[in-house]
Amino acid sequence: MKLLLFQAQRFAFSPFAATVAGADPAAGPGEVRDAVVAWVQVEPADLPRIAQVEKKAAKYIKWLAGKRGLKQVVLHSFAHLGGESAPADRAGELLGSLGARLESVGYGVTQTPFGYTCHWELEVYGDSLAKVFQEV
Repeated sequence: MKLLLFQAQRFAFSPFAATVAGADPAAGPGEVRDAVVAWVQVEPADLPRIAQVEKKAAKYIKWLAGKRGLKQVVLHSFAHLGGESAPADRAGELLGSLGARLESVGYGVTQTPFGYTCHWELEVYGDSLAKVFQEV
């Protein structure tokens, strides 16, 4: 799994176009303030170790959120961070379970519509820790 993470002052999104056949109708638009915004790429190598990947990703997101006291997380499926992407249905499942794990420990979680490209606006804090890449 690859994560591109931002400590965001504001993140707004609006569904643009479906990219996955059979994707659920998109809800939206949405806006979140003071959140960790996570661009997430699920890879084929993640699937045999899905529980471990989910746990490590949640731990890393919580660590970054804690650096600024953020309690909101946005999960955005992003299949173009490099390398190979897992099948869409499996990636969607992992994002859903990652979101549930974060919610179970008190984070508010927003997920952009899965299977859609989105128009988005991102306002990121200025310090270097506000923009982080991590491989899990």
